[in-house]
Amino acid sequence: MKQRTLAREVSIKGNSLHTGDPVTLTMKPAPAGHGIVFKRIDLHGAPEIKPRVDQVTDLVRATTIQSGHAKIHTVEHVLSALSGCGIDNVVIEMDASEPPIMDGSARPFVNLIVEGEPVEQDKEREYFVLDTPISVTRGNSSIIALPCDILKISCTSADDRGIHTQHLSLAIDPEIYGSQIAAARTFTIYEDIEELIKLGKIRGGSLDCAVVIKGDSVISKEPLRFKDEFVRHKILDIIGDVTLLGMPLKAHIVATRPGHAINAELTKALFARMEEQKKGGGKKAHAAPKPVILASETSLDIRRVLETLPHRYPFVMVDRVLEFKGDNEIIAIKNVTINEPFFNGHFPGNPVMPGVLQLEAMAQAAGILMLRISGNAAKTAFLMSADKVKFRKPVQPGDQLVISAKLTRSRGNKLATASAECRVADQVVSSADLMFTIVDDPALEG
Repeated sequence: MKQRTLAREVSIKGNSLHTGDPVTLTMKPAPAGHGIVFKRIDLHGAPEIKPRVDQVTDLVRATTIQSGHAKIHTVEHVLSALSGCGIDNVVIEMDASEPPIMDGSARPFVNLIVEGEPVEQDKEREYFVLDTPISVTRGNSSIIALPCDILKISCTSADDRGIHTQHLSLAIDPEIYGSQIAAARTFTIYEDIEELIKLGKIRGGSLDCAVVIKGDSVISKEPLRFKDEFVRHKILDIIGDVTLLGMPLKAHIVATRPGHAINAELTKALFARMEEQKKGGGKKAHAAPKPVILASETSLDIRRVLETLPHRYPFVMVDRVLEFKGDNEIIAIKNVTINEPFFNGHFPGNPVMPGVLQLEAMAQAAGILMLRISGNAAKTAFLMSADKVKFRKPVQPGDQLVISAKLTRSRGNKLATASAECRVADQVVSSADLMFTIVDDPALEG
């Protein structure tokens, strides 16, 4: 895929969220290989800042970067829009320290990018392709990044009381970003507003640029743009914060109650892994071939599950395969214990297994089935989409998920769909229709 920039210069004006200052932001085309660069034209010498995670200085309700005496506050929405739209090279000139907040979403910046007419350049885009699982935990929040051949984000969002819990899993590309993520607005808890004001934040805040949650009510100038707008904005922020990696990312990010601080920790961990790969000359050690699941095997213990799946703690969601029913059906189990790391934050005093992790359990079971059919040496099953997802009952510590998946359609050994469900005590607690593709496992290639 080619790198992209803008065909022409475009500008937008407004007030900043935290400083409250008026600001004009101008995006200008940049040559291939230039990257994203902020330029403070209001400061002497018009200093430039190339956004990187090692420049982050403040993470209280926004992401701030600094180089020398030059700071840029609240970079996440602009970076999210650029990354979501697939823009690699651009100069962002600003005459103040913070971009305009506009309506609290990334949609105005996406519209600005579209107005600037994205164009391809003559240089290929380089990606950081994550090759090993990475996890970070901060209080009751956690994020896991897994190897994947696209950027995919699965997120669970909730406040401290366990109210307004929302789940969403999306593969991110410019079309999905523009239609499903960009318009989601920033939000805050009503009780947090006074403390933020004391900290010198949100001087330009209002209901024109944020949604406020007060108890069970939602206060906003316009109705919610999505019924799950909060989790969509969390995904928007993750995309913006991970852009500080300095290179487009291919990974599956699974986040529970994310925020700017833990997003930055993940990005730092990804950056460290990226640097390790560079020092190794980009070469990966050859791994031993994964054993093929034999047709004579009617069940798999945890050892064989780990030999089949690329997942590791804390993201293995299948403990045992109880039975393969012919070539098209699998029955597996996941024992849900209080020791699961996600129970620390989901939720204190009322532990409930996130729905997105039940979906992942179904995906892993169906993936094992697909690998058995395809002959799984040097192959990995990737979830492409999930439809008709339903969460019917809460899953709590002590429950045993019985996961069943049945292939409904296949195209050779490359693409298939499956229907799956999770049961507890013979009652359906969740279900989904899944689509998979089988790809070569880069860690096992010669």
